[in-house]
Amino acid sequence: MTVSKPPVSNFIRSEIEADLAAGRYARIRTRFPPEPNGYLHFGHAKSICLNFGLARDYGGVCHLRFDDTNPEKEEQEYVEAIIEAVRWLGFDWGPHLYYASNYFPQMYAFAEKLIEAGLAYIDSQSPEEIRINRGTLTEPGKNSPYRERTPQESLELFRRMRAGEFPEGAHVLRAKIDMASPNLNLRDPVLYRIKHARHHNTGDAWCIYPMYTYAHPIEDALEGITHSICTLEFEDQRPFYDWLLENLADLGCVTRPLPRQIEFARLNLSHVVLSKRKLIQLVEGGHVSGWDDPRMPTLLAARRRGYAPEGFHRFAEMIGVAKADAVIDYGVFEACQRDVLNEISPRRIAVLDPLRLIIDNYPEAAHEECLAPNHPQKPDWGKRRLPFSRELWIEREDYQENPPAGYFRLFPGNRVRLRYGYVIECLGAEKDEKGRILAVHARYFPDSKSGTPGADAYKVKGNIHWLCARSAQRATVRLFDRLFSVPNPGAERDFLLDLNPQSLTSFSAFVEPELAAAQAEQRFQFERHGYFVVDAKDSTPGAPVFNRTVTLKESWK
Repeated sequence: MTVSKPPVSNFIRSEIEADLAAGRYARIRTRFPPEPNGYLHFGHAKSICLNFGLARDYGGVCHLRFDDTNPEKEEQEYVEAIIEAVRWLGFDWGPHLYYASNYFPQMYAFAEKLIEAGLAYIDSQSPEEIRINRGTLTEPGKNSPYRERTPQESLELFRRMRAGEFPEGAHVLRAKIDMASPNLNLRDPVLYRIKHARHHNTGDAWCIYPMYTYAHPIEDALEGITHSICTLEFEDQRPFYDWLLENLADLGCVTRPLPRQIEFARLNLSHVVLSKRKLIQLVEGGHVSGWDDPRMPTLLAARRRGYAPEGFHRFAEMIGVAKADAVIDYGVFEACQRDVLNEISPRRIAVLDPLRLIIDNYPEAAHEECLAPNHPQKPDWGKRRLPFSRELWIEREDYQENPPAGYFRLFPGNRVRLRYGYVIECLGAEKDEKGRILAVHARYFPDSKSGTPGADAYKVKGNIHWLCARSAQRATVRLFDRLFSVPNPGAERDFLLDLNPQSLTSFSAFVEPELAAAQAEQRFQFERHGYFVVDAKDSTPGAPVFNRTVTLKESWK
């Protein structure tokens, strides 16, 4: 087996390397096991990168498996969205696509084995009685009055449950472990419950369904998973994970070596909520336009926002994995995206708040072109032609009649260079009756065009962007800010009160002519304004909508 050198060491890699060195496993096999009851979010992206990345780095394989044990909440729509999201992140599971529901026959057979061995029993208490008798963190639980049922009686009831003879809540199958255990997860956990619900994958074939905590270890064992990597909230579940697999191995149901469960801290980002319950509130309450709203922390929304898959990879590698929970500033994620987008985004010009600039001494009918690089660090990407004429669009903030100290853009008497074009001198501005600036007037210097002999003789401190008013195209531009205005939404009050009212600004802008034909999901850097993507949902042929992915540098306070 060829093992590539791991990029960054961490405690999980150390565990894997120790297992390989000891010969415990011949080949690493991990899994990403989402429940298909919602859309993946940034926290899932960390887990995806971790599990697939470990398999890649140690010459192993990673499975994509749907833990679909709760038919009332799971839908095929989510299955398809998850598959698409994992593919978008750049990972491939090959032939290793699995569903927990495909193992229902084995799980049922194993449950019968546990009953026959006296390791499980049918409990006929109500759900409320089970909850009360489970005990608390400081008080032990109480044995069910049905705990000493004979294996034969429990087996008969279990088979009748399977046959659909009982209503929901009438019986459950529980493991027989220790109701006095300090770990509540070992106090005879429920393994099966009755649910008369249609399943997205198995239809009406079953009316009893395994609990996730019972199903998941079995799936891992049947698939030969070596390292079952999960987040810290499952740490207390590990003793049951091990108890179940050890007993099933002793009964001949699964083979050794058994999988190892290893926990790591889940992703916590500032200015974000990742709770499924809270995300549902945002969508159903109309606080966002849907699960794919570019302000949402779902991978569906991230793609629409223009975030790059490679940026998620870089972020996951940068923050690594740890045993202790910590909050990562959202700016770290944005910086990773910015680094990637800088490399892959061709440059273009957009004027977001247009003000007309008239070059008085430029011939009215004249028209020419200036050359601009598609990427300043990638000369092999070539140059593009920018139309130039007497009237241009510039940013409104690039003119001030009475500028403060250190302002080097346009004001009466000052000279600036039109980026990739000529040096101009500001002559003043037209105003309406209310004093609003309508147009700026300037004169140009014909021998100052960028790239021509003698142009460098003009020394100016200001350099501004522009577009030809005759050829520039209108486009809708959306600027996004963080969805929440505080780092820890909901820490001191209802999290909805922490929503940022300025999280979305939409307006009409001018862009380079060729951008009218930009295709969905094309990315660009709009010089000076940040990185943008063509919205895949709201754009139409000839009328693109541009979403700002991230600014050129950290600008949010």
